[in-house]
Amino acid sequence: MTELQKLLARAAELSVQQGLATEDFMNAAWNAHLDANPGMRDELIDRELRAQLKRLRKQGLMPQA
Repeated sequence: MTELQKLLARAAELSVQQGLATEDFMNAAWNAHLDANPGMRDELIDRELRAQLKRLRKQGLMPQA
């Protein structure tokens, strides 16, 4: 078992002991990952914005520039 796997297993054990919901544990893990990769959060936000604009353009609700 790698160090990462051990740390994740321990974090999961702690979350169960404290009665943390699975979704809350996963959200905390995801946010910790994004915090460790500062540019990734901005990149994901940018991708989502582009996808929303594409959907709006397909629906004819947003003109193309």
